[in-house]
Amino acid sequence: MASGEFIRTNVPARMDRLPWSRWHYMVVIALGITWLLDGLEGNLASALAGILKKPETLGFSDAELGLSSTLYLVGAVIGALVFGYATDLLGRKRLFSITLLLYLSATAATAFSWNFASFTFFRALTGAGIGGEYAAINSAVDELIPSRVRGHVDLLINSTFWIGAALGSGASLFLLDSGFFRPDLAWRFAFGIGAAVGTGILLLRRHVPESPRWLMIHRDPHAAETIVSEIESAVTNNHPETLPEPEGFIEVHRRHRTPWNEIWRAMAHDHRRRSILGFTLMVTQAFFYNAVLFTYGLVLLRYYKVPAEKLGLFLVPLALGNFLGPLLMGRLFDTIGRKRMISATYIASGVMLAITSWLFRQDLLTALTQAIAWSLMFFVASSAASSAYLTVSEVFPLEIRALAIAIFYAFGTLAGGVGGPALFGYIVGTGSRTYLFWGYIAGAVLMVIGGLVEMWIGVDAEQKSLESIAAPLSSRS
Repeated sequence: MASGEFIRTNVPARMDRLPWSRWHYMVVIALGITWLLDGLEGNLASALAGILKKPETLGFSDAELGLSSTLYLVGAVIGALVFGYATDLLGRKRLFSITLLLYLSATAATAFSWNFASFTFFRALTGAGIGGEYAAINSAVDELIPSRVRGHVDLLINSTFWIGAALGSGASLFLLDSGFFRPDLAWRFAFGIGAAVGTGILLLRRHVPESPRWLMIHRDPHAAETIVSEIESAVTNNHPETLPEPEGFIEVHRRHRTPWNEIWRAMAHDHRRRSILGFTLMVTQAFFYNAVLFTYGLVLLRYYKVPAEKLGLFLVPLALGNFLGPLLMGRLFDTIGRKRMISATYIASGVMLAITSWLFRQDLLTALTQAIAWSLMFFVASSAASSAYLTVSEVFPLEIRALAIAIFYAFGTLAGGVGGPALFGYIVGTGSRTYLFWGYIAGAVLMVIGGLVEMWIGVDAEQKSLESIAAPLSSRS
């Protein structure tokens, strides 16, 4: 079949009618590991902050620690843009293997860093792998998961970031406070954990197929049909005849690539309001999260005099609050609806940060009550942040889905995340509670703005097929 020829297919409808099964659990575990790895990386860096400042390790200053976090995010931005475009061009499966390999190599190399320059270079490469994973994984997950549960599953997958964060905190406690390892070696072993976890997941990902939705347009529609048939057999224990009839066909034409002028027209003109929405949600949650998360360890060290070896203990409840939020609230995004839940969680998160910041400024919190307050706040904020990725993945056409995720992740991170850790690292270094208070207030205001924009131009995407939310660019008009 020649490129450009129209085909009639019911691949999307067949994927959406599938009952939840062990096969879907396998996909969730194999692909959701991306967020776990990012959480592991972020929390390890935060938990190791005190150790990396010691002369016998790398002797970093507060500003250097903040800058290293910023450069990690810069790497993630570049990786997202490069690998996001490649994901739409070359396929989901190929890219989520390449990006995982990059992450594994870079995080292993970080363990052998010898100075600030080498450490930040390897951290930037690690970020590039994680950034590329975001585009490849979120597009693949949403194209493989039935529409009726897509919101809950997507939020739950994103929340595994915090399982990784908890693992990172627990690992840091063992490595730094058990007495088994010298400090100058313990931090090196800590960065090797991510490489070990990621190596194991490479084997599991071998069983995740290419997205049939991507294949039906970019490569071979017959291969797409074959993969769907194999999935149907796996889901029904070789009885696909028991499945309900798929609801409807779509007509699309084959293409190997999408021209840049068509990408620009789709994002800047045809879906302009959705682009504004995606950018706003990404910017606000990125500033909110990165400002708090990447400096939490420094706050505990400077303002509450928590020993460096004990930082992981305070990060565990923060991670649990973030994980439990999407786990317990995620289903509401498929029942109550996207607009109501996204706007409510964004606004509530901003209000809670403002209240907590005021208590911090008045010196009314201890290390314990600070951890409890932020755990409650992130119980809500975790669903809000995850919904930003869900939104961008759902509301753009199939041919540019991964690139759209990459663009809005990249620009959202640049505007809200890259400057945040460096800025807040500097503020913490001043020792001023008032300066830090106003920094957190800025994050709170941005989250409220994100919620208001969602109320204004949000998309009711719950329980709808991806193709009905945004028709493929190659579909017959």
